[in-house]
Amino acid sequence: MKIIAVDPFYLKMPQITDAADGTQDTLLVRIQTDDGITGWGECDASPLVSLAVYCCPMSHGNIINIRDSLIGETIDSPDDVIRLHQKVLRNGLDIQQIHHAYSGADIALWDLIGQKVGEPIYRLLDPQHQSYAKLPYASVLFGDTPEETCRIATQLREQGYRAAKFGWGPMGKFGQQNDIALVRAAREGMGQDAQIMIDAGVVWGEDYETAYARTKRFASFAPTWLEEPLAPDAIEAYTALSQQNPPVPIAAGEGSGTYRMAEDLILHGGIQFVQIDVGRIGGITAAFRVRQLAEQHGVQYVNHTFKSHLSLAASLHVFATNESFSLLEYPAAGSALSQRLTVERLEVGDDGMVALTGKPGLGVHVDTGVMDAYLAPVWIQVGNDVIFEPAEL
Repeated sequence: MKIIAVDPFYLKMPQITDAADGTQDTLLVRIQTDDGITGWGECDASPLVSLAVYCCPMSHGNIINIRDSLIGETIDSPDDVIRLHQKVLRNGLDIQQIHHAYSGADIALWDLIGQKVGEPIYRLLDPQHQSYAKLPYASVLFGDTPEETCRIATQLREQGYRAAKFGWGPMGKFGQQNDIALVRAAREGMGQDAQIMIDAGVVWGEDYETAYARTKRFASFAPTWLEEPLAPDAIEAYTALSQQNPPVPIAAGEGSGTYRMAEDLILHGGIQFVQIDVGRIGGITAAFRVRQLAEQHGVQYVNHTFKSHLSLAASLHVFATNESFSLLEYPAAGSALSQRLTVERLEVGDDGMVALTGKPGLGVHVDTGVMDAYLAPVWIQVGNDVIFEPAEL
């Protein structure tokens, strides 16, 4: 089958705030073929920056946009998805955002192939193994105060979550005692039997000494990990932190916009959990390579997902066939846009676990009616030439 259309769509909530909430807007990518199959993907990035990578005029042979690289191409097998991944990144070699932006298209191509051959994506990636359900950890922001954090945690426990991650907000901004109070509140609200994860939101930059000091103070609350205490590219600082053997495991990787960044963290950063966002790193193709690297080096692979259930499904396909990778970041408090975007949802089952649907491709479908409600139409004109205009849903 041939690719006949590659269309990005910018969706947004009516009001955007400065909260660290990536569900307030999004970029969806639709790819259509000449035999009527449609695939969808989602990017976790600044939508308009990524959208430009799909349509920017060619500057020279190393700056060719994603649409021009894909339209007219043949796609019939997983090998074609991998081949096109290589082609697009090569053609866009000097486009700074190319890996990040291409994530949506790569996910859509895997969705296409899965539908064409009648198989879920995980079976195309790893045909020798079955899919395993994962324990979802509710992914939420810290409350502005310890008291609010405790209320949030209590609500999550009452909803049946056995694990939850609390992040960003006031963490690291108002001194050590406030940080400790926030973690204590999360533990008290979730109870002693639940897992809690702490996301520091890169607040300490390259200051690994402060990060290490916090692990010592947080250890009594038994968090599963301390996530992103340092900047995404602070590899030497992560190395120094790991060499001190912190009493709380260290997680990082969501900021990896390329496979190489994740590789550096795994090989040199000393982390115990690598967290990969399929909407940032270059899609399912790149994320699956990181999963394989994590397996080789004894690092736990975990998804990073703070978007819709389209992204959640794409993320889960990457590591569904590894039973020992047992945790699933589950967006539990996203915007109405993110919660309503797909017809199907990966719901938490009666056993407290989340599993894929087993349907072909991603196994979830975009609700175009919801898309239409949040669509922010974009036109881009250069001189007298319109280089981008909204496609019909």
